[in-house]
Amino acid sequence: MLKNYLKIIFRNLWKNKGYSAINVGGLAIGMGVAMLIGLWIYDELSYNRYFKNYDRIGQILQNRVENGEKKTWFALPVPFIEELKTHYGDHFKRIIASTQTGENILTAGNTKLSRNGQFVDAEAPEMFSLRMLRGSWSALEDRQGIILSQSTVRALFGDADPMNQIVKVDTDLDLKVTGIYEDFPQNTKFSDVQFMGSWDYFLEKNRYMRNKKWDNHAIWVYTELADNTDFKTVSEAIRLSELNAIRKMDDMREEIATRPEMWVHPMKDWHLYSDFRNGAVGDGPVKYVWMVGLIGFFVLLLACINFVNLSTARSEKRAREVGVRKAIGSMRMQLIGQFFSESLLVVLLSFVVAFAGVAVSLPWFNNLAAKQMVIPWTNAYFWVCSLGFVLLTSVLAGGYPAIYLTSFQPVKVLKGSTGSSRTHFGGVAYTPRQVLVVLQFTISVTLIICTSMVYRQIKFAKERSVGYSRDGLLMVPMKTNDFYGKTDIIRTELKNTGMVEEVAESQSPITGVWSSNEGFSWKGMPEGFVETFATLTVSPEYAQTAGLQFVSGRNFSKELASDSSGFVINESAARLLGVADPVGMVVSWKSQWMTDNIRKQFTVLGVVKDMVMESPFAPVKPTVFFLFGSPNWINIKLSTKVSSAAALPAIENVFRKLVPAAPFEYKFASQEYDAKFRTEERIGKLAGFFAALAVLISCLGLFGLASFTAEQRTKEIGIRKVLGASVAALWGMLSKDFVSLVAVASVIAVPLAWYSMSAWLQNYQYRTEISWGIFALAGAGALVLTLATVSYHAIKAALTNPVTSLKRE
Repeated sequence: MLKNYLKIIFRNLWKNKGYSAINVGGLAIGMGVAMLIGLWIYDELSYNRYFKNYDRIGQILQNRVENGEKKTWFALPVPFIEELKTHYGDHFKRIIASTQTGENILTAGNTKLSRNGQFVDAEAPEMFSLRMLRGSWSALEDRQGIILSQSTVRALFGDADPMNQIVKVDTDLDLKVTGIYEDFPQNTKFSDVQFMGSWDYFLEKNRYMRNKKWDNHAIWVYTELADNTDFKTVSEAIRLSELNAIRKMDDMREEIATRPEMWVHPMKDWHLYSDFRNGAVGDGPVKYVWMVGLIGFFVLLLACINFVNLSTARSEKRAREVGVRKAIGSMRMQLIGQFFSESLLVVLLSFVVAFAGVAVSLPWFNNLAAKQMVIPWTNAYFWVCSLGFVLLTSVLAGGYPAIYLTSFQPVKVLKGSTGSSRTHFGGVAYTPRQVLVVLQFTISVTLIICTSMVYRQIKFAKERSVGYSRDGLLMVPMKTNDFYGKTDIIRTELKNTGMVEEVAESQSPITGVWSSNEGFSWKGMPEGFVETFATLTVSPEYAQTAGLQFVSGRNFSKELASDSSGFVINESAARLLGVADPVGMVVSWKSQWMTDNIRKQFTVLGVVKDMVMESPFAPVKPTVFFLFGSPNWINIKLSTKVSSAAALPAIENVFRKLVPAAPFEYKFASQEYDAKFRTEERIGKLAGFFAALAVLISCLGLFGLASFTAEQRTKEIGIRKVLGASVAALWGMLSKDFVSLVAVASVIAVPLAWYSMSAWLQNYQYRTEISWGIFALAGAGALVLTLATVSYHAIKAALTNPVTSLKRE
């Protein structure tokens, strides 16, 4: 029986090579897309699962009220770590204090390189289950210890033994290598952490960090829960921990006014649920997982619809076979088994083709998606899932055709009549095949519209006025103490090269905000009002270097000593002050480190246009610029008369001569700003690629149906030609049915796409409007593609000699 089934299946596939190729090709594309997306989703869902106790690890975050809105902070007060250990330690197995991941210069002998790392408590290697290649989890119990990733060891020491060797971090910390760990995988929170140093030694050498108070947030706190509790219980237990500790401190009134609340964010949610709104966890990247997953399902569904449509379209050719088999005694379940076996074989062939395509295209897809995915060849679970995937696709693609083809009555089909079921919609009758074509193009047009809106949102944000000039703007981090005290000579030497227009210092890179503070007050400020301002130390040349645009007032001047008590503010800060022109207005500020915990008076000297320094999709923070403090970036404006390629060697020579202890490293402001769009651009490219494949699959199905329709109506076309019908008239007759179906699909797609994109755009505070032109263009494009797809067979049939077609009958 099985041999007979296989013989009939191969005979039918070979006899209808064109349809078979469309079926196998369409299903292979659909299955290949589903497999790639499946690997991508698995990578997203397995984020941080590298860590052994990831379901018990969390990070403590803080919610605080600012300007009537709850905001979530990652950085916590330094004294909080002792408060947590002393009064709430029973809720935790481990409590780890850490610096934020930052870039440092590592020096071993004559080798200098920059690597990201953290200073952490000694229990961190065990809590994060580091896979130690040398040393042990207790490596950081040595107060002067440092553990390095395998790749960093190779870069620093080559083939030499690194254990117990001294590594200088920046220029002020000499640490001893006490361990080597396996590099973290790409899909982990700490994928860019290349070293971990001793927290105790860091505090010992860092007076600034050691003396911070409750109103100065500077540390990250990671925890592992005790065995007898959960995240909700612990979050409730520590919610008021900071407030209880500072409630009676007179010098913490402004911190108390923010009503700080602590809670634990589980590691399993760090990646997918990383957006916070009004103190609550939002969706974050999980929305992209759902979106891409739905695209994968729909692309596979489109391929299955092709199979269903072509199988049922050829029903008349198989009807007599069914009739004869039933007449000689075949049971319906036997026939269903035969047709389902045929579908299963086609799906298996498609799976093999898809699998080969995935293996070949995976490196390209990894590059597009910024992943390091591999096919888990040795994973039994993967092969079980693949088998289930094949069976599911077989059911989706072959279930309806098997039931439909075996439903024919022998008497009717042997007389030449099969009949057809029709669905009524809006007073119009449609066959199931037409309904499926409408569904196909509804999905395709919806994907086209949604992809277009993603790109429109990216374009909208990119065209946003940023308030400064990014062209030819270079940013150099001051990573060692050797930079300090040399700013004037560096500026002079750089300008003497003739390659540089201006040089300025700042406390943050131009494309980021690294310092935020409260404690501001002014005349007319509402009682109880608290707002966090971005606070940036700059040199007087900053505005000219960055190309800031003054709305009113003036820039800082070196000639005026009083400017050291002056502020330049942005438009967002000016609006908070509540006056039309704040120039000359006095603002007071009290900060532990910036004003020595004394409330001082500052005069607003000027107002500049808002600078987009952080997310281009979010409102600009109120920002204050001033001349005092410790800058940590040198900003260089290149001359417009020279190229960056020509200027960089000369600039590098200056830094190597004046700051030989630090490797010359730089970032272009334009490139750093463009990097802020990477996530959206990556999702846009993925969605665009899959939408294009969805359209291709739909057109393949339409091509097959058009071929069958032209073949089925050969006699009719011949008679019409004999009676004088023109080629254009015949082309219109054969095309109009498909065009009308796609038009209906476009009408249905419009509200679906509008609803989807309206919800998606709500994720962005700075967002574009939905343009109806996109809907019109998507619909028109679908109609043009439809005409282009069906025209080949329509025109070919219309040009056929009627003598040939009628003689065949």
